[in-house]
Parts: sequence; structure tokens; C-alpha cells
Amino acid sequence: MSKLATVYGGSGFIGRYITRRLARDGWRVRVAVRRPNEALHVKPYGVPGQVEPVFCNIRDDGSVRAVMQEADVVINCVGVLNEVGRNRFDAVQREGAERIARIAAEIGVARMVHISAIGADEDSDSAYARSKALGEAAVQRHMPEAVILRPSVIFGPEDDFFNRFAGMSRFGPILPVVGAATRFQPVYVDDVAKAAVMAAEGQAPGGIYELGGPDVATFRELMQQMLEMVHRRRLVVNIPFFLARMMAFGFDMVQKATLGLITNSMLTRDQVRNLRRDNVVSEGAEGFSELGITPKAMATVLPEYLWRFRPSGQYDEIRDSARNLRTS
Repeated sequence: MSKLATVYGGSGFIGRYITRRLARDGWRVRVAVRRPNEALHVKPYGVPGQVEPVFCNIRDDGSVRAVMQEADVVINCVGVLNEVGRNRFDAVQREGAERIARIAAEIGVARMVHISAIGADEDSDSAYARSKALGEAAVQRHMPEAVILRPSVIFGPEDDFFNRFAGMSRFGPILPVVGAATRFQPVYVDDVAKAAVMAAEGQAPGGIYELGGPDVATFRELMQQMLEMVHRRRLVVNIPFFLARMMAFGFDMVQKATLGLITNSMLTRDQVRNLRRDNVVSEGAEGFSELGITPKAMATVLPEYLWRFRPSGQYDEIRDSARNLRTS
């Protein structure tokens, strides 16, 4: 019988790519999510019955244990960018990660892979970064040989980074950003998934790996590259941090006043704190090279899904070709 992997958050942005790769390698995959009915898109990744969404709440021991039974490996992809309701940074990214690792150790699961983030730091003034670091430490206490992956900002067809700003570029002549000088090292989502599956299959020693793509650029430079790909001219305007904090405070208060009915998907105060720090691979850190993976450059992937934000969408290049013919 093929081996079984339980992927917590396996229907999300990163999780779906990990799930697809596992299925291609012949694994049975149990996709542990809060809403299985909204995760049916993962079922076609394998043959009938190979990939199954199941209910799980990582804040509950019994729930985590039930979906881990008979698993040969567990992969934790669960994370939050904004605290809403009971999904607090600590509850999800520290306690949830520790719960998965502790129960995996109790049951005797062979391997664990944990998705964290570059910038994880117990001394950070960002609650997100602190919870990520505390989650890593908890995982290593219970599963010392676990593989922890720290990606930089992740891009891919379903990302909430380039897609978000490309969408904003359709409205008005200005594209506002916070932390225009902050450096990022964007990494392709399927490269992260490849690293996770290698670890799940025992092809990577335990430890922490920082994953960044071949391109390092400031926030402003990333937006300028994106604008070139969507064929739009916009002025990239930096919002000073003091003003960004005030704006984020207002957005946070709206979420709080509405008891979470209106969630802050714009900008949080914690995100402003994170945007003050570069998001690149640390000097001397292990990463893709130690895993034998050559990460893809943004230029080879972004055009494949950002074309829909061009003025004429898929017909933009045809229109330009026709214009050149008329000129010649």
C-alpha cells in the first residue's frame, strides 16, 4: 500500500502544490482543513480516493490526532497573515504547530515538514514573526529531525502579492506601497512545494532552510517589474511608515468594531512592522542549493498569470503586433 501523508492546510496556496506533488509521487494524501467542502479542488490531483479532504481544527488535540492516524509523514502549511476571531497568531502559528509536532511524536510519525517564513524571530516587534519563531522552536522540541522551510514572499498563479498589486494598477495613475526600499527575494510556490516533498520523502536532512528565488529586489523594483509585465505605466509612490501606521490602525479598528465581520485585508499594524525589515535569505543559511533545487526566476513565471491584468488581457500582444504591422 502507498504511503500516507497528512497535509495540514493542504488546500491553501502552498498546500495545494505540495498535495499535487505528493499525489504525483504516488502518496495517499489526507488534506486536513477547516472546510472540506471548499477543498474539493484537490481531489483531481490523484486517482479516485488518493487525495481526500478531511475536517480538522488545529486548535484541538482530538481533531489533529484523528487525521494523523496511520500517517507516515505530516506537513504543516497552516498560517495566518491577519488575526481574525480565534485564529490568532499564537493560537495558529505557535500552539497549532506545537500541537501537530507533539502528537506526531506521540504517535510515532516518521517525519515532519513545517512551513515557516523568513523573518521568524522571537525578539521581533511583530507578533507574526514572533509566533513563527516560537512555532519553529516548539516543532524542534518535539520533532528534532523536522525540516523547517522559511520562504520569502511566495509568487504563483494564486498568490496574494503580485495579483493584488496588479489588480490595483488598473485603477488610477498611482500605485501606493509601504516600505518601497525593503528588499524581497520572491520564491516560486512550486519550488517551495518541491523542497517540502523532498523533505517528506527523506531526501533532506532535518534543520532550517531559507528559501529565496534568484531575484533580490526592493518593493519598488518589484512593482516596476510587475507593471512592465502588465503593460501599464503607473507612479509607484511610497507611503511613509508613520502614515502607514495610522492607516493600518484605522483598518484594524474597523475590523474590531465590526467583530470581524469586515476583515482587514488592506494593511494591518503588524504588517507595517514586518515591512520595515528585509525579507531575504540570511548570509550562510542553508537553502535551495543544499537541496539541489534551482529556483525559477520571476520573469519565467509571472507572465503566465499576470497577462489578465493587461489593458486588453490576452489580446494585448496581438494588438501590439497589429500596430507594428500598420507602422511598417
